[in-house]
Amino acid sequence: MSQAGTQGAGAVEIFTDGGCTPNPGAGAWAALLRANGVEKEISGFEAQTTNNRMELMAAIMALRALKRPCRVDIYTDSQYLRQGITSWVKNWQQRNWRTAANKPVLNQDLWQQLVSSTEHHAVTWHWVRGHAGHVENERVDALVQRTMQQHLSVGRASVPV
Repeated sequence: MSQAGTQGAGAVEIFTDGGCTPNPGAGAWAALLRANGVEKEISGFEAQTTNNRMELMAAIMALRALKRPCRVDIYTDSQYLRQGITSWVKNWQQRNWRTAANKPVLNQDLWQQLVSSTEHHAVTWHWVRGHAGHVENERVDALVQRTMQQHLSVGRASVPV
């Protein structure tokens, strides 16, 4: 990740979550962005996806929402996301997106987007225990659930009887 252009930039806190019911199945992602006392919530839905893809999408879309290079603290309850971006991705890139077992990396398309999305920011990744009372984590989890329900309700309403 490049930290070019982030000196003097404001700090941004991002809280992310993703979910799927069932897994795989319908899913949603959500993020809360906070900077200078201002908060913004974003979310999205996919009809057929996985929990891990939604965790990745939350981080990608939150970073894409930033308008200029920033110092960013991202909080996630996904070890897959945090470990992947902080530990595994460099080895995957060196092995041409293959695992240590020489298998294709799952969700390679999203890992590549995430790497690209971090390039202009100084990102620090934090893990928080999910469903453990962390206020912002509970908030983005609730936003994931609302987003899923809204889209699933619309989908059911449009089905001919």
